Amino acid sequence: MAGILAWFWNERFWLPHNVTWADLKNTDEATFPQAEDLYLAFPLAFCIFMVRLIFERFIAKPCALGLKIQANGPQKAQPNAILEKVFTAITKHPDEKRLEGLSKQLDWDVRTIQRWFRQRRNQEKPSTLTKFCESMWKFTFYLYIFSYGVRFLKKAPWLWETRHCWYSYPYQILTSDLHYYYIMELAFYWSLMFSQFTDIKRKAAKMANYAKCQRLCDLLFVMFGLLFISTRLGLYPIWILNTTLFESWEIVGPYPSWWIFNLLLLLLQLLHSFWSYLIIRITCRAIAKGKAGKWNPLHVSKDDRSDIETSSDEEDSPPSTSKSGHNSTTNGTNGYLSGGVYSEEH
Repeated sequence: MAGILAWFWNERFWLPHNVTWADLKNTDEATFPQAEDLYLAFPLAFCIFMVRLIFERFIAKPCALGLKIQANGPQKAQPNAILEKVFTAITKHPDEKRLEGLSKQLDWDVRTIQRWFRQRRNQEKPSTLTKFCESMWKFTFYLYIFSYGVRFLKKAPWLWETRHCWYSYPYQILTSDLHYYYIMELAFYWSLMFSQFTDIKRKAAKMANYAKCQRLCDLLFVMFGLLFISTRLGLYPIWILNTTLFESWEIVGPYPSWWIFNLLLLLLQLLHSFWSYLIIRITCRAIAKGKAGKWNPLHVSKDDRSDIETSSDEEDSPPSTSKSGHNSTTNGTNGYLSGGVYSEEH
């Protein structure tokens, strides 16, 4: 283990030339970041996870119920051994040929079998109440850590002049505020390791959607789009990439980990560009539908970045295929596949 740690923390990879870990040992006069600080995040992550459970149970849930968000999950499919075997062992999305075979075997029409599979798929999805509580927890933490970060950053000289990030690097004193911020952020994301298999992964704006506050949902989407594009395509490359690529090269010079970190930052910029393209496409399509009188130009609560959220209300929407296999409606099979501009992307 000692050999693995020595290899991983090779100072020639992590640190600039002529700098060693011994040079960064804490003294009575100065405190520097230490690799051992990362271990603090693990017990703190468990504490954050427990705080989340308490928060969702005693704060988020009462708020959801106060907004009249339903606690019940999607409508359950009626028990059927044959269909259940197909669902669990073969496919959750039977094609037309299999639907026809099941129709003859059960003497059910295709429409009823399609509805059963929709209900069975939705049966495994969490309730709106559960999704609201998760979104409220993440919104609360992000709001807290963002507010804390802004309060701390406004006092930092390198916020206003990014070249200060590299003066005397890496001999830069670690303040208690900065230490707390990074450890809390790291612990929060480690806490998601405990819940990643049960999280529904919703954005904070989804709370407005769950509460059926459509205008607020539209407004939040517009605000999100403007902020995302301006910061990710404007502020990030001009401010962040400029200092990590050019100012650091000029003041400190490159070293092995410098190349890795900057490569990752450039890849992130590519992702920002792709996500911005999706947001712009969503907005343009919504506006186009609004001009055609088919869609409210601000009703963009569903988008290309989200997965399909099917509620129990959609279970009774008319399907497209009758027992003969012909289309019976012009809008598609049901709410799961239809739904205007957004369904094409799903």
